Amino acid sequence: MARPDKVEAVDEIADRFRGASASVVTEYSGLSVAQLKELRRSLGDNATFRVAKNTLVKRAAADAGVDGLDELLAGPTAIAFVTGEAVDAAKALKKFAKDNKGLVIKGGYMDGRALTSTEVEKLADLESREVLLAKLAGAMKGNLAKAAGLFQAPASQVARLAQALADKLAAEGAAAPAEGDSAPAES
Repeated sequence: MARPDKVEAVDEIADRFRGASASVVTEYSGLSVAQLKELRRSLGDNATFRVAKNTLVKRAAADAGVDGLDELLAGPTAIAFVTGEAVDAAKALKKFAKDNKGLVIKGGYMDGRALTSTEVEKLADLESREVLLAKLAGAMKGNLAKAAGLFQAPASQVARLAQALADKLAAEGAAAPAEGDSAPAES
């Protein structure tokens, strides 16, 4: 018979797996309570960092339909459940791990598949969604400006040609009466 507190813990972890856009599995050995508090603060509101027993996490992952994490669940384990942008949380974890050698990123889970630690680090190296969207918008704006210039070019060439023709006709018209001054005599 399972103890009620463990059943409740498994249910809570399973709910977090279901509600998370991504999860990052870490090892936290050697970190103090103050460092864990600092890590939680650096993750912000988009992620929660939870220390859990491996057996409970395995059961919760199975309940939530998360496969591929069993090999990551060895040693002291803590999981960052990301509800916002996975890139931001991965960046915060990578930066914290760089500054604090006690935190080791083991891997993660996102978009229905397990991630290796290398894939999590690659995710951390991506630029944020807002930056990528801004770059895309800038590229699109540049291409639209180029297209507008190309579409405008024939019309402006026709306008310059028409102006040159009008100037030429005006010059010829002004020159024609000057030649005609010695024209026919009066009768």
